[in-house]
Amino acid sequence: MLDSSLMQLMWLASPALPIGGFSYSECLEAAVDTARAATESEASAWLVDQLHLTLARSDLPAVAQGIGAWRADDMQRVTTLNAWVLQTRESAELRAQTEQMGKSLLEWLKNHTTATPAQIAVLAAQSPTYPIAYALAASATLAPVRECLLAYAFGWAENMTQAAIKSVPLGQSAGQRILSALTAEIPAAVDHALAVTDESRQAFSPMLAILSSQHEVQYSRLFRS
Repeated sequence: MLDSSLMQLMWLASPALPIGGFSYSECLEAAVDTARAATESEASAWLVDQLHLTLARSDLPAVAQGIGAWRADDMQRVTTLNAWVLQTRESAELRAQTEQMGKSLLEWLKNHTTATPAQIAVLAAQSPTYPIAYALAASATLAPVRECLLAYAFGWAENMTQAAIKSVPLGQSAGQRILSALTAEIPAAVDHALAVTDESRQAFSPMLAILSSQHEVQYSRLFRS
């Protein structure tokens, strides 16, 4: 992989990317509030499960397939994948998250040369989702798809680790142990995602949907989801 491709992926995975990922816990805060992930070990196990049961089965395959569609200039495929992501967000706040991050990443792309105005226009005409907007950004890096997915998953892991530190709460050393556990699991999750087809891609996580609905009316919260 070219050095420039690697650095672009590092940029996309950085928590400093101004797309608002730090403001979401993806229901982890609700899991903490209901004593399902109230300790370091519980939070670590929760996030590893989330990686394999949701990210590896839905978002990562959508990103992989989206990269292929963008590189093939298949705008109908892009539209179909974006609609699928929207349709599989099981609560108002989870849908709002993917739309807000998707729109923010699209705005970021407008200030760079990694996407054409025509590509941006295709996604802007819809409600852009984060996985498909990320796929657009990653498609221009010329990096292999597997490396693009590794960067996406690591960026997610960093954000979720920070959410665990703030919501459990935990110290920085505990956060590093959680991130280490997630990093060890990411390659297998990515390999699974690469083998997923349209027929096997799925978004079925009923407990996350329940917790997200509870989080929307939670008495006190730090995160937007």
